[in-house]
Amino acid sequence: MASCPLFLMTPRPPPALVDASRFPPLAGSADLPTSRRPRPGRRHGHRCDSSSSSSAPRDRPPRPRQQRQRSQRPGGRGDVVDPVGFLAKLGVSDRAFAQFLRDRHKALKDRRWELCSRFIDLKEASSGFELLGMHRHRQHRIDFMEWAPGARYCSLVGDFNEWSPTENCAREGHLGHDDFGYWFIILEDKLRDGQEPDEYFFQEYNYVDDYDKGDNGVDAEEIMHRMKEEYWEPGEIRSRKSQLEMVVKLYEQMFGPNGPQTEEELGEIPDAQTRYNEWKSLQKADSSSLSPSYDIIDNGQPFDIFNVVTDRASFEKFQAKKPPLAYWVEMRKGRKAWLEKYVPTISHKDKYRVYFNTPDGALERVPAWATYVLPDTEGKQSYAVHWEPPPEEIYKWRFGRPKVKGSLRIYESHVGISGSEQKVSSFQEFTSKVLPHIKNSGYNAVQLIGVVEHKDYSSVGYKVTNYFAVSSRFGTPDDFKKLVDEAHGLGLVVLLDIVHSYASADELVGLSLFDGSNDCYFHSGKRGHHKYWGTRMFKYDDVDVLHFLLSNLNWWVTEYRIDGFQFHSLSSMLYTHNGFSTFTGAMEEYCNQYVDKDALIYLILANEMLHDLHPDIITIAEDATFYPGLCELTTQGGLGFDYCVNLSVPEMWLWHLENVPEQEWSMSKIMKVLVSRNQNMLSYVENHNQSISGRKSFAEIILNSGKFSIRSVDDGLMEASLLKIIKLITFTTSGGAYLNFMGNEFAHPKRVEFPMSSNDYSFRLANRQWELLDKGFHKHFFDFDKDVMSLDENERIISKGSPSIHHCDDTSMVICFTRGPFLFVFNFNPEVSHQSYLVGVDEAGEYQLILNTDETKYGGRGELKSSQYVRRTCDKRVDGCRNSLELSLPLRSAQFEF
Repeated sequence: MASCPLFLMTPRPPPALVDASRFPPLAGSADLPTSRRPRPGRRHGHRCDSSSSSSAPRDRPPRPRQQRQRSQRPGGRGDVVDPVGFLAKLGVSDRAFAQFLRDRHKALKDRRWELCSRFIDLKEASSGFELLGMHRHRQHRIDFMEWAPGARYCSLVGDFNEWSPTENCAREGHLGHDDFGYWFIILEDKLRDGQEPDEYFFQEYNYVDDYDKGDNGVDAEEIMHRMKEEYWEPGEIRSRKSQLEMVVKLYEQMFGPNGPQTEEELGEIPDAQTRYNEWKSLQKADSSSLSPSYDIIDNGQPFDIFNVVTDRASFEKFQAKKPPLAYWVEMRKGRKAWLEKYVPTISHKDKYRVYFNTPDGALERVPAWATYVLPDTEGKQSYAVHWEPPPEEIYKWRFGRPKVKGSLRIYESHVGISGSEQKVSSFQEFTSKVLPHIKNSGYNAVQLIGVVEHKDYSSVGYKVTNYFAVSSRFGTPDDFKKLVDEAHGLGLVVLLDIVHSYASADELVGLSLFDGSNDCYFHSGKRGHHKYWGTRMFKYDDVDVLHFLLSNLNWWVTEYRIDGFQFHSLSSMLYTHNGFSTFTGAMEEYCNQYVDKDALIYLILANEMLHDLHPDIITIAEDATFYPGLCELTTQGGLGFDYCVNLSVPEMWLWHLENVPEQEWSMSKIMKVLVSRNQNMLSYVENHNQSISGRKSFAEIILNSGKFSIRSVDDGLMEASLLKIIKLITFTTSGGAYLNFMGNEFAHPKRVEFPMSSNDYSFRLANRQWELLDKGFHKHFFDFDKDVMSLDENERIISKGSPSIHHCDDTSMVICFTRGPFLFVFNFNPEVSHQSYLVGVDEAGEYQLILNTDETKYGGRGELKSSQYVRRTCDKRVDGCRNSLELSLPLRSAQFEF
């Protein structure tokens, strides 16, 4: 990655497993939209190639995501586990990599066994948030659990105990910890003055729920008396008071009060039937017995508890009894009774930390499972906040989860920079102002970055410190729940950019040296530190670390109803060199000594867990090295993601804009990058990377560089036309998913720069200029972007198989391809308009122009007349196709026809 641009490092296709000519690639199915019908004379599904054209490899059409998830579950019907199954599908024949996959599968089975030995299954292994951290118990107390195997003493300190390290503790001989290093602390709620403790341990005073029957003031002794009188019969109570009484009585009946003490004295024992008949005759004479009769008859058959012969009358009498639930409900007092008797040991919004005594001294840490974290007032050390609002203030969800139909159109956002003012924006402001704009823009998903708690704001949220907490600088947990809920109400799915590839190295707030040791959550030594970013690297082979990470994913889906994740920067975790190495894409580089097999196994487990527990979840892999099998089934040796990000595309566009004159752009090279990895591929023109690298936005490069001047009345509008066709060709060649960063839909002219020391912590560029939406070419550009999204919503453009390239000419700078029934033509030439340009098409008939980037409403010159919006094919062979279409192509323009 250090030796050449990323888009040039797209791995070359590996050698074929067999003769490729024997197995020609299958063309993708081209499903017609229901709103349109094929015109007479037009044939579908025929592919035309030309010796002068560039064509993308055609793969099988991707299976629907729901079908992939069903078949991905281990043991599912029709599933055959094959650790190297996807290699044959892709035509890969590398023995070393195949052996690596088999070894990885064996290690995966061992890792599953380790997890199941501790947590039964993946569901329990990913539900640690139900036990760890701070939780209210039903019996007027709060339980706290933390994992710190290197600590010798653990306690909680905070406002509730005046920061005393000895008042609420867990040490040997006092609750203590288990063999795995999990510490357990109980915080008992405090009795109010004048109140007495309960006699019965099972008496409950629930802090959250209202139990109407439990607040009627019935005395506990009276309840126990009613249970005895109304439920148990006298004989039943008597038999339970002396469980051995019946056994002793039976012994005396058989042998008398002075029965035999040895086998010689016992003599010969009659057979079972005789003994039973004798005992039964005595029972009939003893009419005073009130105990139920359950006689077991030995008929010589093997014992089976389901075939025991019993007294029918006694059995039916027992079955008719109902548990005394009504009485037990009386023992469960509701919130009203709780408030009268108790004071919470730790109140809502109280701040606290966990205190450890370690071999190197005392430490105070923010708990790893804390759900809300605030910075200290003095700016020195953060603290956790106990978030337990009263029942009347708990957020109540209003909307269900929406489902994506067709393609995924993602609007990537950062809450903090989403406002126009030079400040950190909040969840509430984002909910009220940005979410409606996203819906109006035609996107169906919002991807949030920087939401998880982080100390360094300039890191854009990628140096995470507290994995279970939303960033307090944006608002409270309930504010974020409202954001997600309102997005669902607008029909938007919510994706979270999750960073499990590394963690912040901050020792006061984060997980680094959490319990005083160097091998708690992270690798020790050099392997535990990122070479260039100064972050820590997780120890993915540790069961407890997997417990933490898997539970973290499940937590965001369960608590905040997140609909999916983009796994950030997988290259930094998949390789011990953190992805900073010369990379050519050779298969050997995916299975050599620098590949972290444990990280791969974690990703497989994460995808299996998420798709099994949450079938509609969406997972996206961001990997610059295009690791083989990212989007393949885990049962076939893949990693199980739904989509992977094509990082080559934005790098390719940036390289062209900064280094190549526009007249020298190669259309064939551009298309090779755009369609070489189309299946399940998420594409974008630019995302938030400009905020990290300090680069300019594409709009700023094109409009202010002066490299793209044109002889026109309005150079600005014409220069913006280049950005329009770049966006359109990237969108129409994507593999079912597309991403746009906040503001790029209206060509935001300024880059993003977070406040940091280099800019004197200025917020000047840490915002979005929403006022430009109604001004000049920004309005035209937004109208264009909105119409493109609307067309995909109605026609499912990027969900119709893979692009089929018919024409790609470097001299004329014209590209033509089809996708399903749609025809796309691009003229990248900055100086020449083509008046009668012939392109080959598969299907004869009439073509209607649906979208034209040169229209005046999009800021174009409007060269095409209304009479040119409908074209008929002729039977002239062009580009190796039987039919051709004569088009008028204005410079720097694109057309979308059907």
